[in-house]
Amino acid sequence: MCVQGPVSALLPSSAGIGVGLVGFGLFFILFGILLYFDSVLLAFGNILFLSGLVFIIGFRRTFTFFFQRPKLKGSSFFLGGVLIVLMRWPILGMLLEAYGFITLFRSFFPVAFAFLGSLANIPVLSKLLQKVGDSSTMV
Repeated sequence: MCVQGPVSALLPSSAGIGVGLVGFGLFFILFGILLYFDSVLLAFGNILFLSGLVFIIGFRRTFTFFFQRPKLKGSSFFLGGVLIVLMRWPILGMLLEAYGFITLFRSFFPVAFAFLGSLANIPVLSKLLQKVGDSSTMV
């Protein structure tokens, strides 16, 4: 008898695997940064993160997300950073990845900040997050 957990009840099995891969990828990236930019951990985290993204949304959607014309600059910096990390230049690679990540998800940040502002029960923090989320200067 198979017991379903909270993730398997909401997602198909491949998406559940993808969530796990993304989680482990983020863990290895954070752990690699904490260990003074260990290139092996960062490279392993990048590979897990990207493969988890493919498992969650599918190969075709991942490809079309990264290679849309308006997102091409951010994608090239992000994927170039992954390549530089794989070539064992972790600090430069992570800087390129960070710039590419910010460029790729620039339009998503106000929505995320507004959502976090609505969740927070701390008055000053929720007002600050809602203010940042309402500003549409990051388009």
